[in-house]
Amino acid sequence: MIKVINGYKLKRGADLQPVLLRLREHAMSYPGYVGAENLVSDKDPSIVAIITTWDSVEHWRNWQESRMRGDIMKEAEPLLEEELRVSVYRVLSTTQWVG
Repeated sequence: MIKVINGYKLKRGADLQPVLLRLREHAMSYPGYVGAENLVSDKDPSIVAIITTWDSVEHWRNWQESRMRGDIMKEAEPLLEEELRVSVYRVLSTTQWVG
């Protein structure tokens, strides 16, 4: 299982919510999608993070490279002050940690 963190820095007054809702709606139809969390910075509401969970990196890559996602992200670009930041993490059980 993996978690993908998408970090957004929005332009002043930008409303990214409609775009994020469409992204989530379409991601839900992709194999391997598990769920998502939407986070907004407490100190700076222009900083938004979306954490999605996928069964595998291959499933996420299929979504990441899909035309559907690309088309929706083109709509987001004018709302962003900075380029989207994407980080991918493998989920490790604490039993796998060596103390």
